[in-house]
Amino acid sequence: MQSLENIILYCLKQLNGERTIYSIYHLLNGKKSSQTIQDAHLYSLKKFFRIIEPLTREFFDTIVQRIFKKGWISKISDHQFLITASGEDQLKKHSLPRYLNGWEYQHLTNPFWERLSLLVQVISNLVYQENRYIPIQKNKDAHLWLKKMIKSFKRPRDELGRLLLSEVTNALERSADIEPEVVIYRLTGYRQIGLTAGQTAKMLKMENLEYHIEFINIIHFLIQTIETDSKRYPLLSSIFQGLRKNDSLTISARKTWDLLNKGFSIDDIVKLRHLKQSTIEDHLVEFALNLNEFSIETYVDKELQNKIINLSIQLQTRQLKLIRNSLSQASYFQIRLVLAKYGELQWN
Repeated sequence: MQSLENIILYCLKQLNGERTIYSIYHLLNGKKSSQTIQDAHLYSLKKFFRIIEPLTREFFDTIVQRIFKKGWISKISDHQFLITASGEDQLKKHSLPRYLNGWEYQHLTNPFWERLSLLVQVISNLVYQENRYIPIQKNKDAHLWLKKMIKSFKRPRDELGRLLLSEVTNALERSADIEPEVVIYRLTGYRQIGLTAGQTAKMLKMENLEYHIEFINIIHFLIQTIETDSKRYPLLSSIFQGLRKNDSLTISARKTWDLLNKGFSIDDIVKLRHLKQSTIEDHLVEFALNLNEFSIETYVDKELQNKIINLSIQLQTRQLKLIRNSLSQASYFQIRLVLAKYGELQWN
């Protein structure tokens, strides 16, 4: 479990004892809470957001105990740890998966794989004029997309096959840091059934969760490669049609944002939505994290913003309590807003 161990070590290094070990678990699972979202941004951990949804708390605890016994982390409280010098050495010896970008690609990962695997299967069978086969993917949206896409290309079957092979091969050869077999063994084609994730992991002599991380790493690499050079990959870039969504807010936060833009105050929104003020404040922190156009000056004047930022840098902390103890005129909400808006920028 080298990759997962190293990811946990890296996260602990970034958190520097300011969050519990379970903040990492929630990050990897992609918990859509204001605290997890804020942690991802403030501690520069967005790339790991929701990369291991199958991770159970029990297995996570097992990995944490394993690296604790190896002496890579030290315990400072029941659920808080710091990385040790030997843990730092471990990080230096083994690089993290290079292409993970959970915050940016987590909503694209599954749809991209569904469309890619279905595209390979259908075009492969088209080339051999085979019409009797069971689609590898059941998602109706993926099927509708594929029918429209193939019609829009208006090319002979053989040409489509050559184009797809060329694009997939070229994309997978763009980096020496990945193992194409991690994805290739999963693909289904003419008279060829792709392996399951578990079967592929076994063939490559990898633990299932280790395989999952590398699979996600390569999918994110492909997404990045294809989107960056869409003209080079006309067939593969069509996979993204209708998938890109610019709305990074939770559904509840989006409703608050709409009301805020209509001129309602926080108190008004609390009454209209029958929610706690702390929930609406969580939404405002979401806006500060995700929306460049959202100004926090209505809630924190410029002078106080600068004091909070300077104190955070001076104390080398993002802990709300430590900053609040040294700056009593700022509320916890104001500190959260400032760190959400500028914390990551100031620290990196």
